[in-house]
This record gives sequence, structure tokens and C-alpha cells, in this order.
Amino acid sequence: MTNSEMSLGDAMKSFLNKSKLKQGVQSQQIAEVWEQLMGKTIARYTDSLQLVNHTLFVTTHVAPLRQELLYQQEQLIQRLNEVLGENSVQKIVVR
Repeated sequence: MTNSEMSLGDAMKSFLNKSKLKQGVQSQQIAEVWEQLMGKTIARYTDSLQLVNHTLFVTTHVAPLRQELLYQQEQLIQRLNEVLGENSVQKIVVR
């Protein structure tokens, strides 16, 4: 390949980085690995996950789970960023 050519994967990454679709794709990736990271019980009581401007919004109706997620916030951020392969999550807001 010459310098002006890029692989399809690189072209897609470039497109996603420049578009607003990236956060939606990353939100989907987080949703797919959430049960693996958190376990079935926590995943069952998590109502929604949404990534907006490097902030992950986690919605749950279970008060003790809210507290536990806030307590583990730093570890969760680190684990999620490892899965995503970049520092996409900088903050977690639990509601």
C-alpha cells in the first residue's frame, strides 16, 4: 500500500473518529461487555447505559446498586477503557 492508501479498518476508524457515530458505537460495545464486567445480577438491574462526551450514564432503579457503582467508579472506568482500547470513559454518572 502507498501512503495515500489505507486499509478498510483504518478508513472506518478515521470515519468514526470524525463522526458523531463513535459514541453510539462505544455505547453498544459497553452494553455488550457490561454483563461480563459486572456479572449477571448487576447487569439484570441496570436499566440503560449511554456514553455522552466521555461520561457514561448508568440508569438503575436499585439504590444499593447505585451506591456500589459510585463506590467502584474508578475501577469501572479503568476496566471499560481497557475493553474499548482507549480512554473513552472519563466519568460515570449513576441515576
